[in-house]
Amino acid sequence: MLKAGSNRKDGLPLADVSVPGLSDYRDIVFGGWDLNANDLGLAAEEHGVLSKGDLQDGAAALKEMKPWAAVGSEKFCKNVVGKNLNKAKNHREAVEMIADDLRRFKEESGVDRVVVLNLASTERWPDLTKDTLNTAEAFERGLDSDDEAIGPAMLYAYAAIANGTGYANFTPSVAADVPALMALAETHNVPIAGKDGKTGQTMMKTVIAPALKARSLHVDGWFSTNILGNRDGLALTDPNSLQSKLNTKGGVLDEILGYPVEDHLVDIRYYRPRGDDKEAWDNVDVTGFMGQKMQIKINFLCKDSILAAPLAIEIARVVGLASKRGDGGAQEQLSHFFKAPMVKPGHQVEHAFHRQEAMLMDWLANG
Repeated sequence: MLKAGSNRKDGLPLADVSVPGLSDYRDIVFGGWDLNANDLGLAAEEHGVLSKGDLQDGAAALKEMKPWAAVGSEKFCKNVVGKNLNKAKNHREAVEMIADDLRRFKEESGVDRVVVLNLASTERWPDLTKDTLNTAEAFERGLDSDDEAIGPAMLYAYAAIANGTGYANFTPSVAADVPALMALAETHNVPIAGKDGKTGQTMMKTVIAPALKARSLHVDGWFSTNILGNRDGLALTDPNSLQSKLNTKGGVLDEILGYPVEDHLVDIRYYRPRGDDKEAWDNVDVTGFMGQKMQIKINFLCKDSILAAPLAIEIARVVGLASKRGDGGAQEQLSHFFKAPMVKPGHQVEHAFHRQEAMLMDWLANG
């Protein structure tokens, strides 16, 4: 069975999709790294994503899950620190320790395959002009020389790809999308996908903008603002991390509409009282028939993690299926889930939501 757009209430986009080789939800085993050493039960309570009542049934399982020591760098992510830090002395040792964690997890869990999904806080934008990031050979030399152009997200991506493990990036951080790692993924025939999960405001843009284009309603301006108070929001109070986020949100409209929206403004603010319940507010100015001016107002009161979690699960399932099918390199069918989708060299990025969904469903059905 393969259909899209049903009246589901579980929030899992592929819950009613049956495809040979696509992992069942009950067969997924979770593990991972975090700079916060708290078990997942304590972390869930601390961040207030779910109520105590919600956690009651699953709390026991969450309390048994403790994060592994994570690779971090205040140079790349200034405002998010923790004591559960990987003690690697250099890039090469960090990569080896990440790879060891992956091998241990696979052995202990007994799973058939592993997928790495980056859910970490947003890193600053690196210097993409550095030769280190251009070829796989230069990247290897950069690992050996501890090149400062290589951030934690890239170390995780490299460790996964070099060890034949599928990788996806749910964050705006630069990772597997640098030329060096894209080439490495092609060489090793490892599926990669990303970046920046499309959960709230940008999802709405990619739904609404194609409809405005189809009705020849010209977008004169689009003002977007976000307020959020979780750790993701705290990370974005660093201007360098914030710029990484803005880089992935900014180009969607122009590519869908086919013309530059000169007054496309995006404002993101950390507002601690809101916690994980972020708010996205949009004002859209459009021109219609005979030059008549109109406005559209959108107010999306979101639950950040509740929107993100099911997408993370589906991305892992699809990347796992791509690994099983032997489909390496950039996974364009996963554009459906990302603000800045990865595509194979020379291919055009598709941002329109309905076309992205059609790409995914076609890939699932036809391989």
